[in-house]
Amino acid sequence: MKSVLLIVDDERATRSVLSQALEESYEVYSAANGKAARAVLESEPVDILLTDLRLGGESGMDLIDYAMRLERPPTCIMMTAYGSRDTAAEAKKHGAYYFLTKPLNLDEVELLLRRADQTRQLEASNLELTRQLRPAQGLDAMLGTSPAMRALFDRIRQIAPTNATVLIEGETGTGKELVARALHSLSPRSKGGKFVAVNCAALSPQLMESELFGHEKGAFTNAMQRRIGRFEEADGGTLFLDEIGEMDIPMQVKLLRVLAERCIERVGSNESIPVDVRIVAATNRDLQAMVGAGQFRLDLYQRLNVVDLRLPPLRGRAEDIVLMANAFVHSIGEENNKPNMRLSRAALELLRHYDWPGNVRQLRSAIEHGVILCEGESITPGDLPEFLNGHNLPPEQAKVPRAAPIPAGEFNLDRLVRTTILRALETTNGNRSAAAKLLGIDRRTLQRHLAASPQYYKTFIKNT
Repeated sequence: MKSVLLIVDDERATRSVLSQALEESYEVYSAANGKAARAVLESEPVDILLTDLRLGGESGMDLIDYAMRLERPPTCIMMTAYGSRDTAAEAKKHGAYYFLTKPLNLDEVELLLRRADQTRQLEASNLELTRQLRPAQGLDAMLGTSPAMRALFDRIRQIAPTNATVLIEGETGTGKELVARALHSLSPRSKGGKFVAVNCAALSPQLMESELFGHEKGAFTNAMQRRIGRFEEADGGTLFLDEIGEMDIPMQVKLLRVLAERCIERVGSNESIPVDVRIVAATNRDLQAMVGAGQFRLDLYQRLNVVDLRLPPLRGRAEDIVLMANAFVHSIGEENNKPNMRLSRAALELLRHYDWPGNVRQLRSAIEHGVILCEGESITPGDLPEFLNGHNLPPEQAKVPRAAPIPAGEFNLDRLVRTTILRALETTNGNRSAAAKLLGIDRRTLQRHLAASPQYYKTFIKNT
């Protein structure tokens, strides 16, 4: 089945040449202006929108804005004979997948359309996978279709039904606790036992023993009553020891004894209490190096490392970024009463090309930032955290507006503010919302500046 392509250009010759060149590969519609284009978008399931920047008295930017608000937005590509770095950057902010400069090269157009269509189909598949991903297998909270993640899922299924102690290794933010929960969920222990998590990095050495093993009333100052420790709480289930590398040597000795004897003693008691607990430990540190440095006991490391699971960093499975980003947009949007949120193509390009040192946790945080700050339903690069904008993009895509130069000797602050606002309005063809985003202020603040100096901005106040 052919993808649906809409070509919008006020030049009949351009529409005709493109339509004839592409009609074998696409179901082609054409329009001479924004009104006709909107009529097609409302009536047909357009997959790709190829529009000129200038459509008579209208702007292709406005048409892209309209298209991106649709329930099923198309992939948008902007073309113009008046190309510039600033215009290309602005087109991407509005949601354009790519920017073409006239005169057009038909081979380049066909290649770009094919790539855009493949990307669109991949995103649709990823969204479908997000809805269907392993709801009955205990892996529903873990997203990924990359070879590394498929191998991890297979390993989890293989070892989850056993009682083997598992050591999970991976960088911060890779989802180690999610893996531990999946191991418990897919094991027989999930039917009657609890999953209990302890963050070893959050507890002082003095509190660690009481936290893990419990204490008797009067065992120490402020021990006003008996307390059940995490080992007893997890009896019959799974105890997850996160950041195990932060545990000090004396506590490592006590943990080793429990793992060997399968019994604990509460602080302040000599009674030995048997416990049936599966241990899953996790670390972002190199435990082998710590063993060599005398910071971690070799015998404890060997006890914990019965089965080793290494989580791949997000930068090593870039193909999962779109899947995860779309899933986060959906869930975070629901949590914040914004159920129809989506990522623009330009935003997705930024997410794809960042190396994510904070891994999945950092990606989720960036998406939450975008959902909260987005004023519409399509998250643009301007809605995402500042560290993403322009970072690690391929050279042809890392095009951001350059700051307006300050005239020599010009240090009048009010005048500089007016000049900067005027430049932003010129860059966005008078679109106030886009200009506000470019300036890093909200639209209401921009309106106050316009109202304060109506004579200075009279052209844009009159025309917008």
